[in-house]
Amino acid sequence: MAKHPVLHIENVDKNMDGRMILHDIHLTAEEGEIIGLLGPNGSGKTTLIKLITGLIQMSGGSIAINGFPIDRQFEQAIQAVGAIVENPEFYPYLTGYENLKHYANMHHDITIERLKEVVIRVGLEAAIHDKVKTYSLGMKQRLGIAQAILHRPKLLILDEPTNGLDPAGMKDFREHLRELAKEEGTAILFATHLLKEVEDLCDRVVILQKGKIKSEVILNDRDEKREKALLEVQPQEKALQWLSEHGYEAYAEKGMLAVKVAKAQIPALNQQLVANDIDVYSISPFKHSLEDEYMVLTNGTEERNSDV
Repeated sequence: MAKHPVLHIENVDKNMDGRMILHDIHLTAEEGEIIGLLGPNGSGKTTLIKLITGLIQMSGGSIAINGFPIDRQFEQAIQAVGAIVENPEFYPYLTGYENLKHYANMHHDITIERLKEVVIRVGLEAAIHDKVKTYSLGMKQRLGIAQAILHRPKLLILDEPTNGLDPAGMKDFREHLRELAKEEGTAILFATHLLKEVEDLCDRVVILQKGKIKSEVILNDRDEKREKALLEVQPQEKALQWLSEHGYEAYAEKGMLAVKVAKAQIPALNQQLVANDIDVYSISPFKHSLEDEYMVLTNGTEERNSDV
């Protein structure tokens, strides 16, 4: 039996009051993958999350979670989902453990062992029996993760989950999410407007603007053969021609040449260029600038309406 992607979105549209909010959305998330959903306010991030979680209905297309279409097998599909939308809410006069136990009682198969395991996973062992009213925002976010993953969801959806966290809290939050994706194989869809958060956490980013996907960027490409170097050389045209003739993928980038080359091959490439009367002034790692691409695609501006 073929393995399904955790999330599969195809040709999804959403109209509201005669206005197209989302148009022709395609998105797939695999097990253990962390995907950033990036866009300015008004781009449609929240609407897409509401569609995935079944809070509103799509106008066209299909969404399947763990192989189950949400419009025909909603109960089976939604069982595979956990979610944190902004700041999670809890009963403040109950302890963290009591809040989790209350949530666990709504499900049939969450054991005490699983509850304890999740508390350790999010690093709340020392505070789990304290009242939630004493928790910092960062601790509440960790408790939110614990609650969202108690039932072992295949897909975790986060909508602006780091709002109000200080830098230390954001770093801690990212580490717990990475561990969750790696250890439990959870696919994570992380919606935010913060470029830094996406670059520090996600494997891939989907840039959304005016209800359409404008670009997809792979951030964590671990294949050494796909590494790039930025070369400062003269004459540049001669270097570009030589690289092309010798099978290198290269292009001009801000007055320099970006070349797809494995790190181990750089010394030999340097020698070959010099041997062909091309002066090499510097070679440095090239990292795709998510900020540059985002600013180009969105014109560096926030859209007028609040996110929908």
